[in-house]
Amino acid sequence: MNKKKETYFTQHLLQWNAKDNRRMMPWKGEKDPYKIWLSEIILQQTRVEQGLGYYNRYIEKYPTVNKLAAAPETAVFKLWEGLGYYSRCKNLISTAKFIAGDLKGKFPATYDDILKLKGIGPYTASAIASFAYNLPHAVVDGNVMRVLSRYFGISTPIDSTEGKKYFSLLANRLIDKTKPALYNQAIMDFGATVCKPQQPLCLKCILKTECTAFKKDLVQSLPVKENKLIKKHRWFYYVIASYKSSFFVRKRTGKDIWQNLHEFILIENDKAVSPEKIIDSQAFEKIAGKNYELVKISGKYKQQLTHQTINGWFIHVDINKKIALKDHELIEKSKMQELAFPRFITAYFNTEGKPFFE
Repeated sequence: MNKKKETYFTQHLLQWNAKDNRRMMPWKGEKDPYKIWLSEIILQQTRVEQGLGYYNRYIEKYPTVNKLAAAPETAVFKLWEGLGYYSRCKNLISTAKFIAGDLKGKFPATYDDILKLKGIGPYTASAIASFAYNLPHAVVDGNVMRVLSRYFGISTPIDSTEGKKYFSLLANRLIDKTKPALYNQAIMDFGATVCKPQQPLCLKCILKTECTAFKKDLVQSLPVKENKLIKKHRWFYYVIASYKSSFFVRKRTGKDIWQNLHEFILIENDKAVSPEKIIDSQAFEKIAGKNYELVKISGKYKQQLTHQTINGWFIHVDINKKIALKDHELIEKSKMQELAFPRFITAYFNTEGKPFFE
């Protein structure tokens, strides 16, 4: 690798950060490792614009790791509602309790010790180590690898074992060891606002005179990915069964999606069929029997997850006879707002279903 090209990259990236980086976020310049950790876990889930609201709500309700550790898990999950990947919220709770209990509320202060915490990988450990303690550990995620791949013209797939190792070594070689926090913030912001996946701002880029992808017209070809993600489709039909102003609800368990979140009675089908066909099925009859009142059939809903697409409808019925459903319990209407539901269901609440639960 060209040492001069590497020096140019680091120096000009820091110049850009000092002069042209106007990306304002409340955790910039933050030194509290708890707040940095919280912001990084939230930003793994969503864009800054959406994540900002979640971050502010968490900090307001749980300003310290001890406060988070002492909170009821249902309340923490409820606050997380809509972010997805609820296993990360579960790890957040587990790690907060470990720090508050085993570590007496003191966040680890070295990269290796931070990395040992549940739910924290190399990227988050590097962010906490550099921002909170100014330690020289480079952050390496998709944004960073995209910037490096384009600038240096690297065609090694970023999702390969070889690629991950290569980009990590390169990133740690480039970091300004006297200003690691500033450097890491700069490259993260640069990837998000200038060297974007689509429509990067190449003509305004401070690195364009040395950028290999720009000079060789490879911007749209880099970075390279080895594996294309194959996404499956699933078909969910939620039966919202109400009985005397209460609803049948269960908490999802196991290793499937939406673990620890609540849902209504679910009929999952292996292909798309009309809600009316589901109503005529034996599975539906076991739930509602034959004496029920059909209140409403929703429009189609869809949620794109990383590895799968969830499609489906909501079928709201009033039943006149109490039923026994394994793992389900009757929840009073007044208690529904306290439960955490997946975004697929809250999307229904926020459009057509909310009046039923007020």
